[in-house]
Amino acid sequence: MDVPLWFALLIVGVLGVKLIRPPWWLIGVLLLGGFLIADSVFAPAVDSFVK
Repeated sequence: MDVPLWFALLIVGVLGVKLIRPPWWLIGVLLLGGFLIADSVFAPAVDSFVK
């Protein structure tokens, strides 16, 4: 079964929000921070750390 990555991340995100109930500002900070880091000079360092 092939599931698109965006769909799997969406399901994990929805379940995480429903089960853990983090504050909305924390969700926004994580999303914005991830977006900004992915588009910065730190992206190769984060990529090598994750792999």
